[in-house]
Amino acid sequence: MEGERKKADGVFFRNLVKVALPLLLGAFVLYWVYRDFDFAQAARVLRHGVRWEWMALSLCFGVWSHVERALRWRQMLEPLGCRPRPSHVIDAVYLSYATSLVVPRVGEVSRCGVLARHDGVPFSKSLGTVVTERLVDALCVLLITGVTLLLQLPVFLTFFHQTGTKIPSLIHLFTSPWFYVSLFCVVGVVVVLVWLARVLSFFERVRGVVLGVWQGIMSLRRVRSVPSFLLHTVLMWLCYFLHFYLTFYCFPFTSSLGVEAGLVMFVAGTFAVIVPTPNGAGPWHFAVITMMMLYGVSSADAALFALLVHGIQTLLVIVLGLWGWLHLVWGGKRNVPSKKT
Repeated sequence: MEGERKKADGVFFRNLVKVALPLLLGAFVLYWVYRDFDFAQAARVLRHGVRWEWMALSLCFGVWSHVERALRWRQMLEPLGCRPRPSHVIDAVYLSYATSLVVPRVGEVSRCGVLARHDGVPFSKSLGTVVTERLVDALCVLLITGVTLLLQLPVFLTFFHQTGTKIPSLIHLFTSPWFYVSLFCVVGVVVVLVWLARVLSFFERVRGVVLGVWQGIMSLRRVRSVPSFLLHTVLMWLCYFLHFYLTFYCFPFTSSLGVEAGLVMFVAGTFAVIVPTPNGAGPWHFAVITMMMLYGVSSADAALFALLVHGIQTLLVIVLGLWGWLHLVWGGKRNVPSKKT
């Protein structure tokens, strides 16, 4: 009995750490970024200075990006003999983003659990498709980053010059914002790799799961329509970009920024969210603010943009997660046949 109690306490402590550490990391970075920020001004802009028609259009593309991810994921499940209801797949994706706000990266596992419960999709196989999905997304990020670097190379060279990265001095290195952006990205990659290793090592203890994961990974080779898969991928990433870029038109101090500037900040924000904090809170703000200042936006305005945009987009994730959960619960009850008396 004592041993079981200690084991339960250990599990509780580990789960507490998984939740607390990302929150503390995000809170620390947010405090550091916004320690001198005028929140009263942010409240005034939120009430009177936001063009909500552009924000609404941006949020529409945010929803559409989740739908495209769900449709692409369902297409990867079909070669495995799994045909879950499209609405269930969409709800699972909504829930995955919402649950990741509590424990970063757990959303990838939770959406597999949703399909296992509601559509009988083998958990191990769906997990394998998620791993493949993330590999495809990593290639897309590298491609977008390469194109952005080629289009905006003078901006990056100016950034390197202004931050003193050409000077062989540790003082300049550690005072360079780029150093901390890189550090956050490296830490994030390491955390993701450790998480994947632990997940896979855990499931290796379960008989037949490794084979199921491998079948899921290899499902990409047997996708019914490769052009359709590529179209879903392109549309998904286009929606991600427009979800971010259209928010520029919500504020007078960013409305004149072009697509190239949007690409630079989109790439910076994409790498920043690798750091395991809720929805990238903290690192995302820092990366976007730093890059936005390169295009002549003041630090106060850049901080205001990052705070309001990230807050509203996070609220969208929460609303969609609640909708997905309620839709699954309501749909499950509706499909249960009533007992005849």
